[in-house]
Amino acid sequence: MTSCMRLYCDLIALRMLLLISVLLVFVRSDSADSRCLSSLISTCEDCLRRGPECAWCSQERFLDGAHVSQRCGSVSDLRVRGCEEAFIQNPNVRVEVNATVGSSQVSPREINIHLRPGGEASFVVEVQQLERYPVDLYYLVDVSASMQDNLDRLKTAGLALSHLMKEHSSDFRVGFGSFVDKPLSPYIDVHPSKLLNPCSDYEVNCRPAHGFIHVLPITHNMTEFTRVIKEQRISGNMDTPEGGFDAMLQATVCQKDIGWRPEAKHLLLVMTDQPSHLALDSKLSGIVVPHDGRCHLEDNIYSQTTTMEHPTIAQLAEKLVENNVYSIFAVDQLQYRWYEDLLDLIPGSYVGRLFPKASNLKDLVVHAYKKLLSDVEVQIGLEDSQAQRFRVSVTALCPDGSTVSGNTKCSGVRPKQTVFFKVTVGMIECPVDGGDRDVVMSVRPVGFNESVSVRIRQSCVCGCAQTGRCRDDPSSSDCPGETSACRAHRSAAVCSGRGVCKCASCVCDSSRLGNIYGKFCEMDDFSCPYVKGLVCGGHGQCVSGECVCLPGWTGESCDCPVSTESCVSDDGLICSGWGKCVCGKCVCDDARRSGAFCEKCPICYSSCQSHWSCVKCHLSKGLGSDALQLCNHSCAPAVEYVDDITELVRGKYCLYPSSEKCQHRFLMDLASDRPQLHISRHPVCVWSRRYFKTFLSTFLLTVTLGIGMLAVVRQLLRARNCSWQSNPEQQFDHSRKVMRVHVCVQ
Repeated sequence: MTSCMRLYCDLIALRMLLLISVLLVFVRSDSADSRCLSSLISTCEDCLRRGPECAWCSQERFLDGAHVSQRCGSVSDLRVRGCEEAFIQNPNVRVEVNATVGSSQVSPREINIHLRPGGEASFVVEVQQLERYPVDLYYLVDVSASMQDNLDRLKTAGLALSHLMKEHSSDFRVGFGSFVDKPLSPYIDVHPSKLLNPCSDYEVNCRPAHGFIHVLPITHNMTEFTRVIKEQRISGNMDTPEGGFDAMLQATVCQKDIGWRPEAKHLLLVMTDQPSHLALDSKLSGIVVPHDGRCHLEDNIYSQTTTMEHPTIAQLAEKLVENNVYSIFAVDQLQYRWYEDLLDLIPGSYVGRLFPKASNLKDLVVHAYKKLLSDVEVQIGLEDSQAQRFRVSVTALCPDGSTVSGNTKCSGVRPKQTVFFKVTVGMIECPVDGGDRDVVMSVRPVGFNESVSVRIRQSCVCGCAQTGRCRDDPSSSDCPGETSACRAHRSAAVCSGRGVCKCASCVCDSSRLGNIYGKFCEMDDFSCPYVKGLVCGGHGQCVSGECVCLPGWTGESCDCPVSTESCVSDDGLICSGWGKCVCGKCVCDDARRSGAFCEKCPICYSSCQSHWSCVKCHLSKGLGSDALQLCNHSCAPAVEYVDDITELVRGKYCLYPSSEKCQHRFLMDLASDRPQLHISRHPVCVWSRRYFKTFLSTFLLTVTLGIGMLAVVRQLLRARNCSWQSNPEQQFDHSRKVMRVHVCVQ
């Protein structure tokens, strides 16, 4: 029995899925036909811009005499109307992967996408972390006076860090650069004596302030690195923020000067105890030229520090990703929160607390390196001028199996594990100039020296140079004057009275109301009924003033669906069994009923006698399971048997005389969407023992209370009469202050 029920349920579910699929295909087909039908379409390009479901027929004699917009439609519609497959202009959306370019970390490396307006395509990018990378670490140190202790510590910590990093890298190299701030007021003291020695007030010999100085290129010579660090001297400035971002951008984009290796992981270690200046801060010193994002090192000194503004955070982040540079901020405890807020703005960044005298520097860098490698994230690069015409979404499939739509990052990735990124690219519209030049997009994993180049080929221009219609020259005079070919039938007017016959073909008149077209100018798009601003509701064509509906639609205005699915209620009945489906809506048979499916009728079940036949049927069948099935013909609502009606509702209920002295209680529940009839299983008999006991108790209580009240009244009356008959006599004894009262003894 159980297996049969399961089989039956599976068949029902399969039929429901099939029905839903058919409906979806029907809805999509109808939507496509409506979108492709417009009198504004005059060229193949106009048609393709309507959406990915629209195609253009360039066949020479297709729908001869029809309006040019009729050449646009869905592929299936054009086939039905007689357009040959070879003449259907319908650029396909497809993805071409170039598998010839190999890679050990990122694949594929080259992808071509063919897109048209409204279309979208998806592809998958695989990113794999290797086990031991070559590593280039560039120290970018704030050498202001407050960093003296950290600078001294670096002289010994650098060598220890080099030995520790060899456990995680196949080839570890280091470089060094320093920064303070822009050498302009109000950032520094511009007094001549302070320009050469900012620390002259403290009798300390400091170096002049500078924006950025590249001291040591990337090298594996740790002896040279130690010597350079020992030669460094501190400097000074006036304000709290430093020029860290200015120096970071130069250390990132000046790849040849710094010595970044293409095959290595690039780590930019920024050591500071203060926040950094942001864009527009430079206006305080009169600098108004935005940073151009380029390298400006002359003799290893940043030459444009006094002429260009500080870079924006977005500009710095873009250059870091573009040049595959991870940034590590080793900062003072007080500035930790400020730099932590930058992590979401700068991909591939890490911030760590630097202990006094940089005692934890080597552990901080090693931990940062492991953390940055375990985070795999991709960035999408697209020209700013093209970004508004495309939509791009990325979904990461992490090694642990987690998938979050819109997530571009996976954390906790170990070496040799692969992360998959599903990238979906959609084209919103064609260029304004109508061109179809290729657009290049990049998918770049943060910190990797490899990326995916995606070339988007736009299908905005049709392959046919003309519309495909043969246009007779109306000025030619060598055509015969026979007009029979321009009449729908012998008695019809030439070109339906709305055009002229030229060379046995109708040339339709133009109208300000709309388009006149057709072989005999019998069709137009303005003389038929409009529904919601669309001729024939967008579900048909206007032919000789009448709507010719598309499949699935009917009615004078083609606004009535043939399907009755919109009238099916939750119980599977059309209009809940109380009406008919007319034009996709329920028309109730009973005027008292309402609702989208005729399911509401507050007054239909208000009369008790209207349910007597139903109650009688159930009582005659014994109030059993058989009665629920056999009495369906006389009971419209659902029926439920209960033990006590009074427990369900504190209101009125109905009585049905089931025998000479007994009655059955029943109640119509209208609170829910579907009314339900409740019938009590137990009859209520008038002369039953329970009623006799109640009557007897009430009678005795009434008699007892009556006798008691009579006794009380009698006693009160006697006391009152006694007081009237007696002469009350009061005597007051002044010496003893006692009041004597004569009381009537009864």
